[in-house]
Amino acid sequence: MIELRNVAYSYGGAELFSDLTLELAQGSFHFLTGPSGAGKTTLLKLCYGDLTATSGKASLFGVDRSGMSRDELALARRRIGVVHQDCQFLDHLPIAENVALPLTAAGRQDEIDSNLSDLLGWVGLADQAGQLPPQLSGGERQRAALARAVITSPDVIIADEPTGNIDWEMSQRLLTLLVELNRMGKAVLIATHDLNLIRAAKAQVQARVLRLRNRRLQSAGADL
Repeated sequence: MIELRNVAYSYGGAELFSDLTLELAQGSFHFLTGPSGAGKTTLLKLCYGDLTATSGKASLFGVDRSGMSRDELALARRRIGVVHQDCQFLDHLPIAENVALPLTAAGRQDEIDSNLSDLLGWVGLADQAGQLPPQLSGGERQRAALARAVITSPDVIIADEPTGNIDWEMSQRLLTLLVELNRMGKAVLIATHDLNLIRAAKAQVQARVLRLRNRRLQSAGADL
């Protein structure tokens, strides 16, 4: 569904990585690891079309990203749910309205009533639906971010350090939700430094672990 082929990306005149190939097929589960500054967030942005590769080819659902019009890119992005590391919300809106924003923006208000309550229940936030984002804990914000990312029923879920600021119990809960999405046929890509999270996932799902290091993407060893 998403494919990077011999991709390179340069920033400020310096090459961040090159000759990078990655395929996110339906039902696949990938972890992306690597040292800080290696370019993991940049790689995720290439996968969901927020950046254009310096060279090589990035395809979203069979269409070359470099040739997409703004409307084509917007339609493709609706098929990709993104959980950002910083979990930005509109603090003046209740969490239920924040979660529903992607449907509102897409003009799909008629789907909100049928999807929202079930989705909030699925992520364990039914009782917090009327609360404002600042009232939520870190783990609750991460689950709300996941709910917002999947409310449009995307084909691909991309998460950038989704458990970086929450405790282990909440990390496990978030992982369970991501594994459930994968078992529904969604492709999942998670950037993380948390090796314990990767080990826990590999006990539940067939996951490929990739390491971005020294400007190259490599398969991680069996020690994970």
